[in-house]
Amino acid sequence: MNTTSMRAALFLTSALFAAPALAEDAAEDRRDAEGNIIVAGDVLYSNQINALRTPTEIIDVPQSLTITTQEEILDRGWTSIGQLVDYTPGVTTSQGEGHRDAIVFRGVRSTADFFIDGVRDDVQYYRSLYNLEQIEILRGPNALLFGRGGTGGILNRVTKKGVIGQTFGGGQIALDTFGEVIVQGDINVQAGDKVAVRINAMYESLNNHRDLYDGDRVGFNPTVRFDLSERTTLDLSYEYANHERFVDRGIPTGADGRPVEALEDITFGDEFQNFTQLEAHLLRANLSHEFSDNVKGNFAAFYGDYDKVYVNLFNTGYDPATNRVEVDGYIDDTQRQNLILSGNLIGEFETGSVGHTLIFGAEYINTSSDQFRFNSFFDTSADDVANGVVDPFFGAARTDQAIFDAVRPFPISNNVGTLADGRTTTNDYSVNLNDDTRVTIDVVSAYIQDEIKLTDWLNVVVGARFDSFDIEVFNVPGNEVRSRKDEEISPRAGVIFKPAQNISLYASYSESFLPRSGEQFANINGANNALDPNTFTNLEAGIKVDFDTGLSLTAAVFEIEQSSPQPNDNDPATLDVIDSTIEGFEIQLNGRVTDFWTVQAGYSYLDGEQVNRTGPTGLRPRELPENMFSLWNDFQATETVGLGVGLTYQDESFINNGNTATLPAYTRFDAAAWWDVSDRFRVQINIENLTDELYFPNSHATHQATVGAPVNARFALTARF
Repeated sequence: MNTTSMRAALFLTSALFAAPALAEDAAEDRRDAEGNIIVAGDVLYSNQINALRTPTEIIDVPQSLTITTQEEILDRGWTSIGQLVDYTPGVTTSQGEGHRDAIVFRGVRSTADFFIDGVRDDVQYYRSLYNLEQIEILRGPNALLFGRGGTGGILNRVTKKGVIGQTFGGGQIALDTFGEVIVQGDINVQAGDKVAVRINAMYESLNNHRDLYDGDRVGFNPTVRFDLSERTTLDLSYEYANHERFVDRGIPTGADGRPVEALEDITFGDEFQNFTQLEAHLLRANLSHEFSDNVKGNFAAFYGDYDKVYVNLFNTGYDPATNRVEVDGYIDDTQRQNLILSGNLIGEFETGSVGHTLIFGAEYINTSSDQFRFNSFFDTSADDVANGVVDPFFGAARTDQAIFDAVRPFPISNNVGTLADGRTTTNDYSVNLNDDTRVTIDVVSAYIQDEIKLTDWLNVVVGARFDSFDIEVFNVPGNEVRSRKDEEISPRAGVIFKPAQNISLYASYSESFLPRSGEQFANINGANNALDPNTFTNLEAGIKVDFDTGLSLTAAVFEIEQSSPQPNDNDPATLDVIDSTIEGFEIQLNGRVTDFWTVQAGYSYLDGEQVNRTGPTGLRPRELPENMFSLWNDFQATETVGLGVGLTYQDESFINNGNTATLPAYTRFDAAAWWDVSDRFRVQINIENLTDELYFPNSHATHQATVGAPVNARFALTARF
């Protein structure tokens, strides 16, 4: 038995022995006198669409998951997905090239495993939090409900809906010590006996600790809820997102493979030509109907129109002897339209003494995606190659790269700069075409799952999903059309043993797949057109315990076998397929300890090894910290005053798959304080990085390590009316 398995076994064994004692003080069965489940805050499903789609209590879900509510988001001053991930066990952030959310679920990096109200949201951008009821992070592959991807897990955002019979509002104004300002509001209006209109809106003026960084973000999300009958509800939603920000790819690593701390204050980029812009229009409709007391249907339609462009210069090499950096760049444009139609029927019935919660669903996705990329083109680099001028460290310069001194301010602005040898260089993004494709995708899916209650103490979950993934790619420069159709069946199975109502022991198996066109399906050039999709598997076992105070404990041990495209160590613009096996375990404790103390704590241990056709390589997968720990405590000091204190620790990890570059370990301390001036107004302060530690939370490639923010404070006024 290896170290991971031994640690997990010891923990789970101790938890099992503790379970009967805990059960004695457990909360009563959360069902009414007729045996119906009472929908409460600890249930993943209520009247809103969410990741699991069935009315299953968290304790009976054979999978590790974390839920963060809108109250927690506001109280902790979070404005990004990345801040939330810092306090989630088993999950870390990747840099995302400075223009998108990128999450590493149990060692598996993803930019596309995002969902909104249970519907795929795969475009690369930074997602806002202003209009959310909660965020759900499920860990482990599970294609049954989510389809392709989801190799390490998924993140689902549950949006706010109209509330019929109530009129209320609220909002927040916040300012931080970097000068960033955010204003957001939430208004719900009763528009009739059976109609409610809700509007959420946000404006954010972006700023942080890095030179040149700025931007702004606008979000506007009106929704309408109709009670069409006692059994039928219709939700309509439109969301407008407009986002522009500076793209920061971080600092280089030195000869020792670690970020060069002496360069922490330098932003390597072009003040006017490192930016990302997104404009999106999202339309959502959801119809929920109860056919009977035991049968319910949900039918959803989603249309998204995304216009995204990002352009950037970034480091690809560093010479500590001369303090010179090699810089590359590109401009990338994506115009995508997603149409998603889905529906499912949920039935609760019995066959003899056996209870069933059966879900049958189908989904159709049509995606049209046009994208192109131009690499940078430095006029002087072309001369370098022609004249045979060779830099002793970097070799002959390429037309898409240039060598600059690592100085502050960085010597290039609006595509004109000064090279390390003193010459003036001009960059042109319209000369060197990298790729230009027009992609059409049609996906047809059907799935079925049965949650079987064999006895009061034994449940079984079994199901499968069929996906037909049809892609056609028109390669514009080559005037060539390639197409491929894949059909995959993805099973899921789980067993839940309940020695007491408040305790679940579970084991599960699940699969997922990813076509060779990758997460963003930009191309299937060359051999990719001939290869079958990768199939990923997850084995997981765990324990969940609910305490009568409102505290919940989850522990899980797991093993993931996965294969995914990763940036090449020497050329981040190209991808290598890296196979690996990842195993580990997680512990999570959430909820109320006493009347005045609530806690959120998590620990994860992750281990893994890259595997290729010749077998194990002895190399560890990139961005896989061995140990991660987070802890947040809220203390209600008085009826009107509260305090919060937390820390997040991340072990060192490798930046690249060659294991030659490293992100150092770090511990960050955070704090908060709030004062309820009245029932309607709250004043709060959130402080991040109390000890002002220099740390590097994530990266994208060897010479692109993100510089964490120094100590900073955020002041907010929250109103409710």
